[in-house]
Amino acid sequence: MIRTNKLSTEGLRSKTWDEFAQPGAPVMDFVFTVCDDAAGEVCPLWPGQPVTAHWGMPDPAAVEGDDETRRRAFLRAFSELRTRIMLFANLPMEKLNQVTLQEHVDDIGKHEQPA
Repeated sequence: MIRTNKLSTEGLRSKTWDEFAQPGAPVMDFVFTVCDDAAGEVCPLWPGQPVTAHWGMPDPAAVEGDDETRRRAFLRAFSELRTRIMLFANLPMEKLNQVTLQEHVDDIGKHEQPA
């Protein structure tokens, strides 16, 4: 289904981390958690030791209020994630060592757009 931002969500679903710990699971180079609730949880050890970062933000599905208030919450989350993904995609990966790359992805997670 294509929504306001013209991105198809067909076939997409939330997954638990243990799906990626199964034999034959895809190997991850990067893992980003986004749920604010996840910030206090212990994250699993991912196979292959990918770069990990927490890019937490409020869950727009938890926002209460009228339709317009909830719509704005989802648009804000979408916009923030799009900005962080663009910042990440524009990193000069080939020039960064593992430590510097980790610092960059952590810093991106601290990025907030004005309300």
